[in-house]
Amino acid sequence: MNTLTTLAYDGPGPWILFFPLIWAAVVITVVTVLRRTVWRGRRAPWQSRGAAYGPHSPIAILGRRFASGEIDEDEYWRRLSVLDEQFGRSLKDGAA
Repeated sequence: MNTLTTLAYDGPGPWILFFPLIWAAVVITVVTVLRRTVWRGRRAPWQSRGAAYGPHSPIAILGRRFASGEIDEDEYWRRLSVLDEQFGRSLKDGAA
């Protein structure tokens, strides 16, 4: 009779509660790694293309200020060279 009581199974125990936490940590890690590597350059269609393009870009605003006479030509070229360095455009394309 003693052997029947020692072979009784009480279930998995409280450590089974850690499995969902381990899987959640794995999923969060995989998503974080993918966001920092593979998905980094991709954007959703509804997100903006960036500050370097469009009517509200710094280069377009600078061009409008020059056209309206708020700044002179020297200041325009000085500021455009700074913006070209920041946004990666070259002056070969012409003025904004």
